[in-house]
This record gives sequence, C-alpha cells and structure tokens, in this order.
Amino acid sequence: MAGQHASRRSFLRQVAGTSALLLGRRGLGLAEVTPEATHVGPPVAVGVIGLGAWGREILSTLARLSAARVVAVCDSYAPFHKKALEIAPSAAALADARALIDRSDVEAVVVATPSHLHRTIAVDALAAGKHVYCEAPLAANLDDARAIAQAARGARTVFQGGLQGRANSLYRHVGQFVRSGVLGTPVAASVHWARKDSWRRVAPTPAREAELNWRIAKASSPGLMGEVAIHQLDLVAEYLHALPVAVTGFGTTALWKDGRDVPDTAQCVLEYPGGVRVAVEATLASSVGGAHTLVRGSNSSLMLREKRAWLLKEADSPLLGWEVYARKDNVLEESGIALVADSTKILAAGEEPGQSSREPSRDPLQLAFEGFLAAVRGGPAPACGAREAYQATAVALQAEAAVRAGTRVALAPESLEPA
Repeated sequence: MAGQHASRRSFLRQVAGTSALLLGRRGLGLAEVTPEATHVGPPVAVGVIGLGAWGREILSTLARLSAARVVAVCDSYAPFHKKALEIAPSAAALADARALIDRSDVEAVVVATPSHLHRTIAVDALAAGKHVYCEAPLAANLDDARAIAQAARGARTVFQGGLQGRANSLYRHVGQFVRSGVLGTPVAASVHWARKDSWRRVAPTPAREAELNWRIAKASSPGLMGEVAIHQLDLVAEYLHALPVAVTGFGTTALWKDGRDVPDTAQCVLEYPGGVRVAVEATLASSVGGAHTLVRGSNSSLMLREKRAWLLKEADSPLLGWEVYARKDNVLEESGIALVADSTKILAAGEEPGQSSREPSRDPLQLAFEGFLAAVRGGPAPACGAREAYQATAVALQAEAAVRAGTRVALAPESLEPA
C-alpha cells in the first residue's frame, strides 16, 4: 500500500511539473498561460480613484502587497475618505481626480469609479504618463471604451483592464486542459449569475442618492451584462478562442419595481462562429445558483465557479491517464473530476493535487495587481491589455443593448476592435 501511495505521488508530481509543456503544444491555440508575476524593484507608488465598496476592496488588496505603496486616495464624497484612510493611513486624501493625477509622487493610477466616469480619468492619467489599472467594464458606452483603449495603446506606460478572471490561477490551470483538446468539439456554453440585491443604495441627500444609484439608471449603467456577466463572457470567449457575431437579448424588471429603467433580470443568447451558442442568465431578483459557467464539448464539459472547477466526461470520451487518481465530486448529477490549481504548492505541502480540496492560495484580484505592479517594473505585459479589455467591454455592452431592446443585434467586426 505504501508503495502504491508513493507511486501515485510520484506520478502526480511529474504531471504537475510537465502538464503545461505537454498541453501547450496542442488544442485551440489560446495564448500561453501567463506565469505568476515576480516583482523586481521598489514598491510602485499608487493612487486609487473611487473609494466605494469595490475601491476599498482594492485598497485592502494593495495594502497586503509589498510591491505597492498607496500614496493618495480620491473620491468626491468626503465621508469615504475616512474609511479609505483606515486602510491606507499614510495616503493623502483628495476630492479631485485631476489633483491626484497631477501629483509627482503617483506612478500608477487605479480607476475604480462608477463605469460611466472612467473615460476622463483614464485618458487624463495616461496622457500624464501614469500607468493605469482601469476596472471593467472600461466604460458604459462604446465611444468612451474605445477612447480609453486608443489612449492606452498610444501610451508608453502600462495599461491593464480589471478582468480579474484572466489572472485567476484556477482558470489558467483549466485553460491547459482546454488547449489539450479535452473538450472535443465545442458545442455550447451557459453563464449563470444570481444575487438578490436591489442595487439601490440610500444616502443622506437626494443628490448623493442619485450618484450612488448609477447602476439602475439607463443613462449611466452598463446593466447586468456590463457590470457582472462581462467576466464570465470573457472567460467563455477565451476558452472558445472566438468572439460572438450576434446576440439576442431579453430583459425585465421582475422584482425591484422602484422606478428604475435598467432590467433587474436579463437573458441573452450569443452566437459564435461555427454555430456555437452561449446562453446567459443574470438576475438581481434571486440568489439561487450563484455564479457559474458551463462550457460543453463533445467529449467532456467544464463546470466553473470562481474557486472550483470540474471536468465532466462523456461516456464515450477517451480515457485520460491521470483521471484514476483524481478526486471526484457530484456535479450536475454526474461524477465531476476536480481540477485543482496550485499543484506544485499542494505537493510541497505534502498533499496530492488529485485528492486535495484546497482553493487557490491567492484570489484573482491579488493576482491581477501582482501582475500589474510587476509589469510597471518591467515584467511581462498584463494578461488583460487595452485590446482585451475593450473587446470584453464591447461584447458586454452590445449584449446589454440587445437585452434592453429585446431584439437581435449583429456585432459588426469593427465594433469589436478599438481602432
């Protein structure tokens, strides 16, 4: 028994060390898995603009990274300064974004404001010679998104879009299996996102309440497709190695009938080359199911959550040499093979990747910023540059347009390119 255990450990150690090399030669031609970034040089002096809940999450992440030093924070709403300074006590607190951009001690600017306010801040920061990390979607309309992407492509500094899924170690790990051709012929995919949340926020004044509730106003909101489904749609597009050619959408206000003009429940179907269809369902009216993505193939399918993934094989699919050692979970009433990232770290801890249930050691937001900060110091280019961020935004915004119109929208190829 001990010999069998040692043999299995030896096999898994070999797989962990060689799978990227073996799998990278075949499959759908996706970009190579980006290695985890290594920071070289002094900490990057960062200014964060936008101190709402997500902006403070970003601040908390940066505070844990030795590669970053937050020197300034900015929000037009002064009460947010106090909360931000509890996280970054040595930072200067400013009310004007331009003042932060103009500071000589700010090397990199993080844009975490509401989506419809991104354009001026991002373009001005790039023009000022700052490195820029801009949250996704890039903007609330295509013109603004294109302006940001064009400014980024013309700049000599680093630009990264906030599609954290591209830094997710689990998604990168699963991408190796996609490239190996384990899915067979891609057949279809589905995206599900559900949370019971009105998106409405209360405030001390009507003016402030209007500012806080930009997500439920048509003039300022990218809607469910732009604010949440964009991340899963980007993942699907990366695994399919394709962009959609058309989208049909439907939307309704099913629960939160409070005067909003942005649907709280939406469905759409995106058409990809080769006849592949991707169905999307997103709602603020129910939390059942949470967020998950299913990519179907003729040989096997992938079920993905942010920190867990499973391979579900068809009965007639080829046998994989390592699957007998893998942990199996009940997924969709099937036996799903657990795909676990960080294999080398799991082995170093004395565990077996095929049996471990541990989640990735660092969350996608942390990995995204590690990559950005390393790129600022001359490391590899970000996994999500201007073109990738624009394309994901363009798909999501046009899907949202179809949802609101309740119709089919053909995606012109030029609409999916920033220039």
